[in-house]
Amino acid sequence: MLQDNEDFPTLVAQTGPLNGQRWTVTDTLLFGRDASCDVIIPDRQVSRYHARLSRTEQGILLEDLGSKNGTHCNGKAVVDPVLIQDGDTLQVALVQQFMYVSADSTLPLESLPLLTLPGANLATRLRLEKRSRRVWVNEAEILPPLSVSQFQMLEILYENRGRVVPRQELIRAIWGDEEAFDISEQALDALVRRLRDRLSAADPLHPYLVTVRGHGIRLDNPSVE
Repeated sequence: MLQDNEDFPTLVAQTGPLNGQRWTVTDTLLFGRDASCDVIIPDRQVSRYHARLSRTEQGILLEDLGSKNGTHCNGKAVVDPVLIQDGDTLQVALVQQFMYVSADSTLPLESLPLLTLPGANLATRLRLEKRSRRVWVNEAEILPPLSVSQFQMLEILYENRGRVVPRQELIRAIWGDEEAFDISEQALDALVRRLRDRLSAADPLHPYLVTVRGHGIRLDNPSVE
């Protein structure tokens, strides 16, 4: 049932059949195809009882209920129950995406604007929205969503449009200063390759990630003509 209460965290439906709807998490939200669920997603890819959000003393807990096509949080499959945080993206099967907004968040729920590039007057082929971790290429959203590390890398490159970002700067930003010394060049290369594959699947005609040997990586994100 749709509710509106600013004292509770909110779940905002994004890409999918429920796009634009929202629910307050006052107790438990049951997701599924069955008419008895709190959040009914009318698609055969969704199990009758697919996933559940619950309020606990530790926070809001997300569980997958043994669904056939899985539940994801920030692009990662939910195997064990996981506590979700403000701005997390939830995906039920490949059908419906949600964003979780904590009670004290100032994010306007009526409008989730795309992140704009400083100094940019024209729209670009690739666009992203930081809070919800959504990415569009040529106006088509990349689904399933990028993993957390893939989005972090893309966000850094996106905010440094045209600039070659050194490899060590990327490693520190993605893995943190404490772990940076233990991260190999091969791990970064693997992450670049996975992100490049996701972008190529969305737009095979344009190489968005450009490797500048001996320096780093830059994002080639042309304006839409």
